[in-house]
Amino acid sequence: MKREIRQIDAANKTRGRVATGIAELLMGKDKTSYKPYNDEGAIVEVINIAAMKVDPKKATKTEFLRHTQHPGGLKSSMATDYTPAELLRKAVYNMLPKNSLRRAMLKRLTIK
Repeated sequence: MKREIRQIDAANKTRGRVATGIAELLMGKDKTSYKPYNDEGAIVEVINIAAMKVDPKKATKTEFLRHTQHPGGLKSSMATDYTPAELLRKAVYNMLPKNSLRRAMLKRLTIK
């Protein structure tokens, strides 16, 4: 199967709107032959990520939590600790299906 290469310009768009568009393309939901159990999505390249719109309040107040599964192991990090590319990849990762296809879909995402 030959995959098409799609390029997305992230300039002047919010992170969530860009991430939903990327997730739909990676899953192949833009095609009429979409099946949730087939990996038929496109290869997606994202450009102009530095020009992506970010709400200043959301950038300073967004907190990511994770747990180490040990007592007292709740770790937190702020959105300012991550690059815009890492934040976009994290958003797309959470929008993809939670199954074995997610890793393969995410490998087709390149952020420039």
